[in-house]
Amino acid sequence: MSLHPIPVLLFEIIQDLRARNPERAPLIGVAGAQGSGKSYQCRILTMANQPRFAHFSLDDVYRSRSDREELATETHPLFITRGPPGTHDLALAQRTIAGIRTASRDRPVALPRFDKLSDDTAPDGDWPLYTGPAEAIVVDGWCLGADPLSYGDIETPMNALERDEDLTGVWRETVEYELRINYQPFFAAFDAIIYLRPPNWEIVRTWRAQQEEQLLGRPLTQAENAGLDRFLMHYERITRSMMNGEHSANWVVRLDEARKITRIEEI
Repeated sequence: MSLHPIPVLLFEIIQDLRARNPERAPLIGVAGAQGSGKSYQCRILTMANQPRFAHFSLDDVYRSRSDREELATETHPLFITRGPPGTHDLALAQRTIAGIRTASRDRPVALPRFDKLSDDTAPDGDWPLYTGPAEAIVVDGWCLGADPLSYGDIETPMNALERDEDLTGVWRETVEYELRINYQPFFAAFDAIIYLRPPNWEIVRTWRAQQEEQLLGRPLTQAENAGLDRFLMHYERITRSMMNGEHSANWVVRLDEARKITRIEEI
């Protein structure tokens, strides 16, 4: 592996799976903590293999703002924040995967998009069309392949957000339920999952801040930094769990704080 080891690894996995079943486009997942570069690595792979490989992210299938407002009202206010299990439209993800498998120039499929600046689903007209035919489908997502959480573990708050804003534990219990009941069958459909593992939780905050500044085109303000700290608390429990090996990935790519690969492990 030379310039981009992760896309090369993905390509080799795809070729191996296609050799076993050439009639079916394999479904590959790329998981990783916030800011680990999973979407970037997938774009390198798919851009080098257009239009044979299709790619979208779990970030593209977040539930709409209005859906999350309803969920926040009916279940718990913390569900207004996108990211944790329960805030993705998995049915849309599954329809998209099914559509990619049958896509052609005469029958293109629209790939969903989410506008993070407006915190809402992008207009349908902004969804790009994929024509295929697909030789592989690549999906990235921060919690992709995460194992269910332990009920015993979620009783104790992980951070200030859980302690102060989830006093009864309803949010944690609902996230755990979603991850166990709805997300595990979705993850099980993947032919292979690669997990980009950060060296520690603290660097995730740095990586995410870099992403936000790139998106905004300027440094974060003091208020935005405080908001980012709160935002990441929604992700901390599952991120730490995955770092501790609680995931179903087939390969683990260990990263250092500069996102350089230190080791690739096949599980």
